[in-house]
Amino acid sequence: MRVLLLAALLAAPLAAPLLAQAPAVAAKDAAICDGKPVIMVVRGLIHDYDRLRAYGQALASSGLYPQLGGYYLNAPRAIDVFEGSVPANESILMVRFPCLAHARAFWNSQAYQDDVRPRRLNPPAGDFTVTVYPEVAIPAYMEGRVAVPSFTPAVPVGERPPQK
Repeated sequence: MRVLLLAALLAAPLAAPLLAQAPAVAAKDAAICDGKPVIMVVRGLIHDYDRLRAYGQALASSGLYPQLGGYYLNAPRAIDVFEGSVPANESILMVRFPCLAHARAFWNSQAYQDDVRPRRLNPPAGDFTVTVYPEVAIPAYMEGRVAVPSFTPAVPVGERPPQK
């Protein structure tokens, strides 16, 4: 149950007031984006769900994901296991960013390093590895069957997106 609560918390959309208060990311990488999406994979074993919940709340309040185009691709718990065994406290979460520069800007931002990340450390909420992978192109046999994901510029808070 705690894992489902954590998934709901981490995947919850941010309200406009939080976005309006999001601190500017001072990392120079955020201004440079080559348009090649990446997937950040956060994998680990959770030891303290309360600390991880506080971390998730701090991350949501920071506004970093919307600011840098990051979003969750999955809930952190498997719904089925086809081979092997999965520890009850294992969590795997994937976050898509529009480019490596934005993923780096997220990770290296002062807001993440000073305000968010410490909430899951000392004592640790779990043992995690964080890796980043390039997104691969959709194979030809899937063309027309899967919409190609793409990023568009963010709409400033309070403005309406263009109507089609």
